Amino acid sequence: MDSTEYGFDPTYGYSLQQLLAVKVPKEPKDFDDFWQARYRKALTVDPQPQTRVINENKLGWRLLEISYTSTDNFTIRGWLLLPVTGVIKRCFIIGHGYGGRNEPVFHLPFKNAALLFPSFRGLALSAQPSIPSEPYHHVLHNIDQADRYILGGCVEDVWLAVSAMLQLFPQTTGHLGYLGISFSGGIGALALAWEQRIARGHLNIPTFGNNPLRLRLETRGSTNSLQQFYRTHKKQTLKTLRYYDAASAAKRITIPMHCACAVFDPCVAPPGQFAIYNAIAGTKQLFILNAGHHSCPDQERQQQELISELDNFFAPLNE
Repeated sequence: MDSTEYGFDPTYGYSLQQLLAVKVPKEPKDFDDFWQARYRKALTVDPQPQTRVINENKLGWRLLEISYTSTDNFTIRGWLLLPVTGVIKRCFIIGHGYGGRNEPVFHLPFKNAALLFPSFRGLALSAQPSIPSEPYHHVLHNIDQADRYILGGCVEDVWLAVSAMLQLFPQTTGHLGYLGISFSGGIGALALAWEQRIARGHLNIPTFGNNPLRLRLETRGSTNSLQQFYRTHKKQTLKTLRYYDAASAAKRITIPMHCACAVFDPCVAPPGQFAIYNAIAGTKQLFILNAGHHSCPDQERQQQELISELDNFFAPLNE
């Protein structure tokens, strides 16, 4: 893999054996209290989902606009795909990277399923003037207040997505899955630590893992913005990020999990990704990607293999 364009080694010198040994950092004593209180509060919010049909048949799916209310009375917008034929037995909540999402994904193999593609607060369809939408600035929004940091709101957006889907499709109770990539991979780990209404989850090149280590490894993307801020605000940055470590949260995940982690990644350092996977104590599967946030010759083959694995992994939700 060519790393000359970056000026640093996106493997960070870690072998696979070393990646599988990355540990979880120390967490604040009130980590559980901090998140459990937020989860309980989120469950009291009525999401009031609203939908509007855009296309009756696009590649075998009914395409709808959807909006729902999250915490702080924040309106979350996204897309909903429903099968043109068949019955809805399961639901999937599918997150996005820090670049947002321009449209839903139509190629996922999940049959008998409703697919929700939310845009998390401040990003893409859920952009708002009071929140910077550019990832470099979004990741710093309210970082001086642990209980108001933007990532916490995005986690709550996942919980309210679950509430919205269960209102729309109550027959899928116990048959919900979550898929998150990069930004939404880390958000997903933070959400799934407490969310028992989701039965299975997948995290793809997840970020926010082992923040003390992550802040020290030269990186592109939004983490680079955090690193620059950290240089002049070390105490405050660490004080807040201790509560937003996806690896610390992953220790609490009890549902079956599937993770895709890259051994080469210039934007989400592999040690942070593997810290999340390593921390999951329950049933888990690992798919090793040759590269994340970087093209490679066998990328298409790996993606096809990954999709096939996910089809099998989430098959129990269809039973």
